[in-house]
Amino acid sequence: MSSAEHELSVSCHIAAPRAICWKVWTDLKDEWFCPKPWRAEVIEEDLRPGGRSAVQMFGPDGEETGPMEGVFLDVVPEALVVSTDAYASGWIPQTPFMTAVWQWAEEAEGTRFTATARHWDAEAKARHEEMGFHPGWDQMLDQYKALCEISAASA
Repeated sequence: MSSAEHELSVSCHIAAPRAICWKVWTDLKDEWFCPKPWRAEVIEEDLRPGGRSAVQMFGPDGEETGPMEGVFLDVVPEALVVSTDAYASGWIPQTPFMTAVWQWAEEAEGTRFTATARHWDAEAKARHEEMGFHPGWDQMLDQYKALCEISAASA
């Protein structure tokens, strides 16, 4: 089995340098992380291996998710972030759903951004698809790209 077998991914070219894309990813997550009219609230982002990642989402009619909690496995500023929900902070095991891989690479006077959800098995991948991976992550990507490009234009 290849790792791609249980992956879902979105990718786009952003007309902004990696440094700006990184800053938007780290500092403005509340503004792009979930499809509008939902909103995200970052509870904690300790961007280091073993650091806690916790985000809660709120719907327009009072719905709430989570918080979605996990840990960072790898962090390379402006290049790569890997996190998983298989553990809560302190390496406490919890029921896993996915590992998220966020990547930034220089491309054509801008940045190639790719967000990948790696699932433990076919069932988890199918469940994520049914939950609306597309169009949800597509809209998240569009929101992120727009914020990056607005930030670059005003820099």
